[in-house]
Formats: sequence, C-alpha cells, structure tokens
Amino acid sequence: MVTLNRAMDQAFVNGNTDALGRTDAQPAWLPELDAWETEADYIVQLDLPGVKGEGVDISFERNTLTVRGERERTIRAPEKGELRVFFAERDWGTFTRSLRFPQHVAGDGISASFDAGVLTIRIPKSEAAKPRKIQITAAEAPKQVEG
Repeated sequence: MVTLNRAMDQAFVNGNTDALGRTDAQPAWLPELDAWETEADYIVQLDLPGVKGEGVDISFERNTLTVRGERERTIRAPEKGELRVFFAERDWGTFTRSLRFPQHVAGDGISASFDAGVLTIRIPKSEAAKPRKIQITAAEAPKQVEG
C-alpha cells in the first residue's frame, strides 16, 4: 500500500506519468552517441531514428555541445473505439545530450547533417589545436676563436 501511495504522490508532484512510470519532466530516452577526432575536426554522431531533423536543436556554448530534440509517440488511439497496447518498448519523448570539448575548438565553423536517422556534427579544431610539423635545422659548425 505504501508503494501505491508513493506512486500517486509522485504523479501529482511530477505531472503525468506513462505506463513505465516516466513523467513529463524526465527525459524519456537518450540517443546513442559516438564521438571521435581527426587532425582537423571533432566528429559527433547520434542515432535519431524517428526524429525529424527540423525538430532537433543544436547549440554550442562554453565549449559544450548540446543536442535537444523529441521523438513523438507513434502509438495513437483511434478516433473511435479502444486502443490496447500489448507490447511497446520503443522510447519516445524529449532528449538532451551534452558533450564538453577542450578549449581548442573553432565554434563558428560547426556544421551538422542528418541522413537516414543519423545526425553528424563536425566541430573544427582551432589552429592552436592542430598538429604541427617542426622543422629541424642543421646546427652551424663550431667556429674557432683565435686568441
């Protein structure tokens, strides 16, 4: 009985809950993310199946990349009649993913593309972060000092 009371209290405090106990205030899912770097860029990819590209918000502030969006629930009640879900495991709702980068990022050159449910974000490194080849010069031959 205590568990039922606690669940009822949470429903009133947190807002609507779904069958899994998630509330409107909680992120419903976290898309999978990969990040790597090349000599010139950092690349971030997120799997966003079922998400419309125009519904994704990407921001970069204080060397932190943040991606926000929403995947809509695909199970909808018919206009007439009753809907009974007997199996549902696909997550839906809002999401937020943040990733912090080193200071050497050129924030003005960030680009993003969306293809086949995969969001790819390219963050260029600043010139200070790019590797440099240092030339070695031959030392001068020692000079004899007369005297």
